[in-house]
Amino acid sequence: MNQSLISVAKESKSWPFEEARKVLKRLEKSGSNVAIFQTGYGASGLPHIGTFGEVARTSMVRHALKVLDESVNSNLICFSDDMDALRKVPDNIPNSSVLKENLEKPLSSIPDPYEKFPSFAEHNNNLLKEFLNRFSFEYEFASASEYYKSGKFDKTLSKVLENYDEILKIILPTIGKERQKTYSPFLPICPNTGQVLLAKVLDRNTKSNTILYEDPKTEKEMETSIFGGNCKLQWKADWAMRWVALNVDYEMAGKDLIESVSLSGKICKALGGFAPVGFNYELFFDEKGEKISKSKGNGISIDEWLKFASQESLLLYMFQNPRRAKRLTFDVIPKAVDEYQSFSKKFSSQELKDKVNNPVFHIHYGDPKIIESPVTFSLILNLVSASQADSKEVIWGFLKEYFNDISEDSKKYIDQLVKFALEFYKDFVLPTKKYRKPNSSEIKYLESLKKRLSLMHEEKDPENIQTVIYDIGKESEYDSLKDWFSALYEILLGQSQGPRLGSFIILYGVEETIELIDKAIKGKL
Repeated sequence: MNQSLISVAKESKSWPFEEARKVLKRLEKSGSNVAIFQTGYGASGLPHIGTFGEVARTSMVRHALKVLDESVNSNLICFSDDMDALRKVPDNIPNSSVLKENLEKPLSSIPDPYEKFPSFAEHNNNLLKEFLNRFSFEYEFASASEYYKSGKFDKTLSKVLENYDEILKIILPTIGKERQKTYSPFLPICPNTGQVLLAKVLDRNTKSNTILYEDPKTEKEMETSIFGGNCKLQWKADWAMRWVALNVDYEMAGKDLIESVSLSGKICKALGGFAPVGFNYELFFDEKGEKISKSKGNGISIDEWLKFASQESLLLYMFQNPRRAKRLTFDVIPKAVDEYQSFSKKFSSQELKDKVNNPVFHIHYGDPKIIESPVTFSLILNLVSASQADSKEVIWGFLKEYFNDISEDSKKYIDQLVKFALEFYKDFVLPTKKYRKPNSSEIKYLESLKKRLSLMHEEKDPENIQTVIYDIGKESEYDSLKDWFSALYEILLGQSQGPRLGSFIILYGVEETIELIDKAIKGKL
């Protein structure tokens, strides 16, 4: 690894490097040269944008660690909690009767309602792996059911049994009085029904690694081994057990899990381990300020984002300000696309110390592909809006005259932007488009703009056109130039905001803009 790169990375304030330095300190204490990263996944539903964000962010930290110390190996475990009980039937699942008949059973013991895999868990696990592979994440998949049944957790499960009372001291003060009476970190699997039981543990035997519990339905005393998939742990204890068993060094979690992280950390210590380092990222919110929830369906899905923008723009949105709450709504997409383009454009000319703080360094794991584009997504989107185009050919008719000298890669990139812009316009701009008729004063200023533009047919510099628009705005009766530009957007484009007009007019064409103004004056837009 380049020593200069290592030096600037050690001083970088970019959050992946800050997190990676925490991992290095932990490894120095443990004496290990292998860092274990983990992300968790609830196997009762489909992978979603939160899953993507957590794996993407963790992968960025993992790469940052490699930059800081190439001798350190790492592994990312994507862990599926597929031994969890199905507590309710998810929406939009075919053959839901299959799930209703198997409520309270481990997800891995329930038939696949899609009839494609041996179990519901395996179906969802397969979707998770396809999802992660789609974005070329490097990871090791792990199944709770397989790990419990195969004995991979046995050593640590014994520790849980040995430290049973200590774990109770940690958990009991955090739960209600009624639940305290029957709480146990162990959840036995009923040998008769196959259900995961919230059972009161009456006794335990650390020599035989068994527990004696009262069946909550029959009230009979039952004895079972804690091994072989006969029991699973309640989730806070399960989380801690997993950290110890897998020697997890790093795991991030949402802000809503701060208390859970703390409790699991205490349990981890009681088991003789050390809780992993990590940070609590902020959550995404919808336009109403409500937390994004996959069950509510009030956010953007991965496929929805990728219909309107590139994967890189989504990665950028995940990278930026992970500790700050952000809206995850469709209107953030154009800005994310343009910001990605801006960061990419800056990268090649930046000093090394600035490169490692540039988001594209982390998004592309240190090797960003730089594509120059003379136009932004927002500008193309407004071009689509003004022309009311419904095909790429129409937009390229405006673009190709000005971009004869760009590379083939740039053309492909712009063509992708055009495709995204057409989709975004159709779904979000067109339904809300509402032209405002100009008043008598505004008609006067528009006529002045027409006249000035008619003298600029050969103009190629957008700044000269922008100056003309500014000058007319200064002569107008508007309180501010902002009001003048807002009026132009409302009258000419049918929207409340828009592009830098000088650049837009060069692309759209001076003559075409004059025609647009003329239609607006005549009330024909």
